Amino acid sequence: MPIEIRMPALSPTMTEGNLTRWLKKEGDEVHSGDVIAEIETDKATMEYEAVDEGRIGKIIVPEGAQGIKVNQPIALLLEEGEDPAALEKFAAPPSGNGRQPAAAVAPPPAGVSPKTEPAPAVGAQPRPAPIQSERADPARPNGGDRVFASPLARRMAQQAGLDLAGIRGSGPNGRVVKADI
Repeated sequence: MPIEIRMPALSPTMTEGNLTRWLKKEGDEVHSGDVIAEIETDKATMEYEAVDEGRIGKIIVPEGAQGIKVNQPIALLLEEGEDPAALEKFAAPPSGNGRQPAAAVAPPPAGVSPKTEPAPAVGAQPRPAPIQSERADPARPNGGDRVFASPLARRMAQQAGLDLAGIRGSGPNGRVVKADI
């Protein structure tokens, strides 16, 4: 039987939140502790870590959805060897739970590249290339691929078309923060 991944209560007063971004897609393997989504509350944007292991079988709540009630199912996780046909028993949540994002946030139509370079503003000066250091970057422990950055810095870098891997963080332990973008 699939495991329901539910909207977490990230604070004692949280009653609903927004699913800002999925970091895993349907069919991806998930291990306990993996960051699977970014959840936005009225106070902060936080990463949501998986507590169970398996494979994302179905994403119920789309990226960018707003007003999702705490404990509402947002995705289904299939355990190892579980048949995807088991997902058919689960229906989508009632339409009153979770509002869809505005049309401006809707995903692009099929066949269109989702990453387009923003046009430079008139009179804008080009940004200098980030300086690469030969020593180990503290934002990437053990030489891993993950870059530690605040959710705001991630969003700003994505909107500006910047690669976080090339930015040296000035925050705690080399974390990329708003001021670095």
